[in-house]
Amino acid sequence: MTKGVLSNQANGLSRRDLLVMAGATTAGLAVYGHIARAAVGGGTIEIEEVKQGEDVFTYIGRVKGGFDQTVYRQVIGAANEFKEGDQAIGVGAEDQTTRANARALLANTKIRDLYEHPLFEDDLQRLIWQTTDQAQYEKVKDWTMGQLKEFLLAESEENIKGIMHGLTSDTIGFVPKLMSNEELVSVSQKIFNVMPGTKMGSKGYMGARIQPNSPTDSPDDIVWQVFDAFSYATGDIVIGTNPVDSTVESVVAVERALKDIVDTFKLQEIIPWCVLAHIDVQGEVSESFPGTVSTMFQSLAGTDDCNKIFDITNEKILKYARSKEGERYGLYFETGQGSEFTNGAANGVDMMVLESRKYGFSRAVAMELAKVQPQGAWLHVNDVAGFIGPEVFKSREQLVRCCLEDMVMGKLHGLTIGLDICTTLHMTVSLDDLDWCQDQIMPANPAYLIALPTKNDPMLSYLTTSFQDHIRLRDKFGFKVNDAIWDFYKRIGIVGENGSYTANYGDPLWVYYQYRRAKGDGRSKDEIYAEGRQKMREVEERGVDLATGHGANIWDLNPPLAAKVKGLYDDAKLSLWAELTPAFIAAVPDVVPVRTLSKDRNDYIAHPNTGEILSPEAVREIERIRESWGDDMPKGQIVISDGLNAKAIMDDGHLAPYLEEMRRLLADAGVTMSDKNIMVTSGRVRAGYRIGEVLFENADPNSFRGILHIIGERPGTMHHAYSVYITVAKGKRWTEKDIDHDITRLVSNVADTALPPKEAARETLTIIREIVGKNVNGSRRYG
Repeated sequence: MTKGVLSNQANGLSRRDLLVMAGATTAGLAVYGHIARAAVGGGTIEIEEVKQGEDVFTYIGRVKGGFDQTVYRQVIGAANEFKEGDQAIGVGAEDQTTRANARALLANTKIRDLYEHPLFEDDLQRLIWQTTDQAQYEKVKDWTMGQLKEFLLAESEENIKGIMHGLTSDTIGFVPKLMSNEELVSVSQKIFNVMPGTKMGSKGYMGARIQPNSPTDSPDDIVWQVFDAFSYATGDIVIGTNPVDSTVESVVAVERALKDIVDTFKLQEIIPWCVLAHIDVQGEVSESFPGTVSTMFQSLAGTDDCNKIFDITNEKILKYARSKEGERYGLYFETGQGSEFTNGAANGVDMMVLESRKYGFSRAVAMELAKVQPQGAWLHVNDVAGFIGPEVFKSREQLVRCCLEDMVMGKLHGLTIGLDICTTLHMTVSLDDLDWCQDQIMPANPAYLIALPTKNDPMLSYLTTSFQDHIRLRDKFGFKVNDAIWDFYKRIGIVGENGSYTANYGDPLWVYYQYRRAKGDGRSKDEIYAEGRQKMREVEERGVDLATGHGANIWDLNPPLAAKVKGLYDDAKLSLWAELTPAFIAAVPDVVPVRTLSKDRNDYIAHPNTGEILSPEAVREIERIRESWGDDMPKGQIVISDGLNAKAIMDDGHLAPYLEEMRRLLADAGVTMSDKNIMVTSGRVRAGYRIGEVLFENADPNSFRGILHIIGERPGTMHHAYSVYITVAKGKRWTEKDIDHDITRLVSNVADTALPPKEAARETLTIIREIVGKNVNGSRRYG
């Protein structure tokens, strides 16, 4: 594939796709733009007094005169450490007194009573009940939550494993509410769920998911990042790429590139690979190109409503588990607190309990895999904490707390769980803060962390763990990587027989040389190195940094690269706060400027839902456009928003070439477009849906209408890129005013240094034709 970043054309979107769709770097989803569909209420609960021995249900009966489900959810949520996301849906504590009182009530409550009063019942909750061990449940049902806490702190791993499968996900989600950070670390330090046939997930082992992302899905970008990881003796649980283009054609090209590395180095029984497209796309690739898919990935949510947005159901994922019959590798899930709240699908339940329900889903799938995988169920979970943004939580302390909570919940579900200790660039967590967070979390012994050449992902543009961070953490905490992959690092000469690093440490050219030799390449070392240097230059010219060597310590980036990463971080902050200038707005042809409800840039970043709701003045302007059409309604409307990176829109050679080419192509195709360009200040993706619903509310119910929404995003890369969100639906859907992400496709990473704007326009037209031709939005597989 020679194209740059293309489209997410899959039916169904990954969690990260959906996070991108907020119009905020890679994150920042907010509650639904319709006020009626927004997260309930907002605000806090106050608990002034708790009587001696009072439990949650007695308290609710006393203050409400009987059971009240809303108050129940509020009391449970109030027991959490403070997070913005809980407060936004009205289940946060008013103050520390309330928090302490909520915890006291919870500690006095029996597990049986909590089991019989689910916070929210749907198909996922029923699956969790079905897969909870009833014999183990009988042992604990009459315990209070306080007794369970003390048991977990005092007892051995063996004794804990004798009861933990009898705990529902709600009950497990209540546990961290009663614990300090130190207590969470203590529990996490003694529960280990090991991947079958490996040391991954064992005590004293901390591995890595290599994440070789490319802003253009270039196989060369991806394989060279893998060589880079191997040069730092990093990577053991999976090589997993987040695709930009989720078409079958693109996914199979990347799958083949990863498979080639594994096959060439004879690692088939040691490390799987994965392209993190929607699971239906991976399934189609597996059927059409047998042998190219290894581990299969999917993002999970904690409610049926949110999983529907991800285009998955319980049964779909269970069927994929059954489809792994006889294979060594199984499934890989990503989760993270806040995805339900940010999609307006939390149903009034706090983020931590919903995260626990994702682990309950994973546990149920692991049980299904265990029936069909002869060497044991190969399933692991990556908790992507910090990926959404400041509407969920803001500080480094909250990031640490979230990771520790999730580690305990995942381990109590019997899962091999790793972490993406990360932050979006619109949060206030810095590069140095991430090191501090890592040091606070590592005593909890996660099974693995994400691993990139630098802390800055070149495609997703967020901050996480570098290859050399792994070196530092292994040195500081005495962690090992899986024995089998360590032997491989010895075999290719990165690690010596005595376990120390060789002179080839941090040299991806050496790994490339070993790769070529393994393929039988008879050229000289100098020739192969010369070819490798040229390939590395090409990779870096596409905006993908490769780490080489080190700084003062072997875990430090080399000084020029460290300075570049710091520069990208600084530019991200400038991009984040940049605003569309009056002169630029005025220069856009036939422009109609409008605003959302965001009062200013700070409000837009801190409260993403304000960027999804049009101001009354904006609605009137859009109604005037509609009225000007009379009976001659066009087929489409172009909308332009600043998003999280106004520079991406204002940079020379970005917006104008796309607009000109797009209008030319649509005219040639006979697609009539509004002559106006609606320019939204403080606009997110759903603002475009709302504009379309106003413009097309009276459209022919059987005729297609569409919005092309251009949004600046992903500050933190060299590209200053924007994306185009393509929403095409029949008039009936626009009239019903329920447009959302499930029918939207996108072309992303558009910039003069990435996917050229004119090529992006051609790709946009291709996607429009595919949507209109299919006339279907839904899964192709497994219902």
